[in-house]
Amino acid sequence: MITEIKKDIYWVGAIDWTIRDFHGYSTYEGTTYNAYLLKDEKTVLFDTVKKSKMSDLVHHIRSLTDPQKIDYIVVNHVEMDHSGSLPEMIDLIKPEKVICSSMGKKALLDHFHREDWPYEVVAPGQVISVGKRSIQFIETRMLHWPDSMFSYIPEEKLLISSDAFGEHWATSERFDDEVDFTTLMQHNAKYYANILLLYSPLVAKLIENVKKLGLQIDMIAPDHGLIKRKHVAEILQAYADWANHKAKKKAVVVYDTMWHSTEMMAKAVADGLMREGVSVKLMDLQVCHRSDVMTEVLDAKAVVLGCPTLNNGLLPRMAGFLMYMRGLKPGGKIGAAFGSYGWSGEAVKLMNQAMEEMKFDIVHEGIRVKYVPVHENLKECVELGKKVGQAVKAALGE
Repeated sequence: MITEIKKDIYWVGAIDWTIRDFHGYSTYEGTTYNAYLLKDEKTVLFDTVKKSKMSDLVHHIRSLTDPQKIDYIVVNHVEMDHSGSLPEMIDLIKPEKVICSSMGKKALLDHFHREDWPYEVVAPGQVISVGKRSIQFIETRMLHWPDSMFSYIPEEKLLISSDAFGEHWATSERFDDEVDFTTLMQHNAKYYANILLLYSPLVAKLIENVKKLGLQIDMIAPDHGLIKRKHVAEILQAYADWANHKAKKKAVVVYDTMWHSTEMMAKAVADGLMREGVSVKLMDLQVCHRSDVMTEVLDAKAVVLGCPTLNNGLLPRMAGFLMYMRGLKPGGKIGAAFGSYGWSGEAVKLMNQAMEEMKFDIVHEGIRVKYVPVHENLKECVELGKKVGQAVKAALGE
């Protein structure tokens, strides 16, 4: 359904109810591809949608205006979920200008190989007038692609924020105050943990830059998920906390197991953490998707890894998770490892090496148990959990 988000500014995007995987990120509740139409002396379309959803976009636009009355298309982000239908939309609209950043133009040429489009490259901070309103362009390079930028409409205090401040969540509601706030923030945390965590230093700089620019923002319209009109301050604060790796008194015990020996050890480690008053998430990689694990890692102070040895290495699920987590570069974490083995036992060493590469503070050399743990082995695991818990509290000043 078309939604007017500000006077003469409309959501015209598409809802993807059935998508369940977004390049390795689990989207159990779908997503949206948000596009926005501004009607002024100039009519402006901000972003398009995934190619398969183009008919939804066109239907929404036609309900408001003749597509050929659109003067400008603003491309805030070239990733295909926002530009996949762009060639067809340009052919339909025949816009006066296709507005993008300098890196955006390069990306558009690399994707679509169209030299004949009416590109208008805007500089960081440049402002254009579209009538009663103006649009200021804020370059956000590498958030999370080199081409990314925001569009800010000062007269409306509206920030069209591309892939920042959004979430993968298909809903019939369009605004943050129409859904449960706790659920909204859980989706935001998952999005940040799996899309933007790697770029946290740039996110922190961006938030500081927004403060320096003195932008007044009472609405954030992202390219995915809900439009924020009530919880703008909370979203900005959450991003600041996540960008600075602010952690809770919490640990995530992530493990895989073959014949339950490592699972027994994981439960004992969790027991030790709980004895120290540390909140614990026990996550078995056989049933927990890596993107859900990373969501819990986001605000945890400690990550404890458990895996048995297979073929002088790790079980595939743990190896894959470590590759995934390494790419996202969570910061400021305490780490430890444990695992069972039969005759070689390299898994603990390999997990420690991975955590060292991620600059985790490893507080224990790790525990290896041959085949099946007995009570004394599990007591050691409890002590490992207690040691990690004590390190968490010390790091948080308790």
